[in-house]
Amino acid sequence: MTTAEFIDTKAPQLAFYGKAFLSEQLEFQEVQLYLWDTLEEWQNLNPQGDALTDMEKVFWHLLHSFDKWPDWVLRGNQHLSKQLHDCCDYLSLGGQLPAGCIGNRP
Repeated sequence: MTTAEFIDTKAPQLAFYGKAFLSEQLEFQEVQLYLWDTLEEWQNLNPQGDALTDMEKVFWHLLHSFDKWPDWVLRGNQHLSKQLHDCCDYLSLGGQLPAGCIGNRP
């Protein structure tokens, strides 16, 4: 699997998990389990270099946000919550790149 195929597969999944969490249909622990499984799979690819596409940058930004912030901040901070919604929408629907997304590969 290439890094592009990995992102194409994982981005819609992350968007699904993110939207389910933000709408309180999924526990934060489930998002974190997905995050760690995804990072383990990514490590097995042995990727090199920086994020190449806007989709990949948004993917890593969203994944990092779920790792960095506790659940109560993600749901309670209006600015952060809107950005997460925008990132999820971008990953699942496309459209305009969300503002403030700085995604770097781990």
